Amino acid sequence: MSVTAEMDRGVRGAGAIPIRDYGERALLLEFDSTAAVLAWTEAIRQADLPGVLDIVPASRTVLIKLAGHRYQAPTRQRLRSLRVDADFDAELTPPADRRADVTIDVVYDGPDLDEVARLTGLTPEQVVAAHTGSLWRVGFGGFAPGFAYLIGGDPRLEVPRRSEPRTKVPAGAVGLAGEFSGVYPRESPGGWQLIGHTSAVLWDVDREKPALLTSGMWVQFRDVG
Repeated sequence: MSVTAEMDRGVRGAGAIPIRDYGERALLLEFDSTAAVLAWTEAIRQADLPGVLDIVPASRTVLIKLAGHRYQAPTRQRLRSLRVDADFDAELTPPADRRADVTIDVVYDGPDLDEVARLTGLTPEQVVAAHTGSLWRVGFGGFAPGFAYLIGGDPRLEVPRRSEPRTKVPAGAVGLAGEFSGVYPRESPGGWQLIGHTSAVLWDVDREKPALLTSGMWVQFRDVG
């Protein structure tokens, strides 16, 4: 993989953005926050750049997959002309009248609920209230099809991963790790702090859109226990 870097210093509100050739058919943009990733992912999608096959946001990067090497230089030039006139933190602050795109019903009976309460200094009931009281936003997809990293929740819920990951976490488990919340779409190993479970299906290949949660969506959790 060849990697060349150059700095885009003409972007309002974003400062200098490293834009790298990622192999011969992709570009990689690097940011200092997931909120900036969200803002720029939306701007790139709306720009409808020629030759773009896919846009893949991650925690601090956006990967732009291209139809061929010949699109790298012109796409980089077009990226320089884009402007994101946004307060990036506003990407995580929903308007007062904003409703969730998806509501996920949760039974808060997770094996780590008491530990999360201890780590945060809250009661288990307060943990649940903080989790359901936030309008979360999908930042990016993760390690398994259908897994979404949700950001923008109550900062009191920021807790470390478990020191000893579990070898088996059931599908539908709702967890916390660092600034993120998420729902395991299938049974898998995992080290997140589990606070509940849901029957929502996060990934279904028979749906028109297999993933229930996609980047930019607003998500609300609802206590049904």
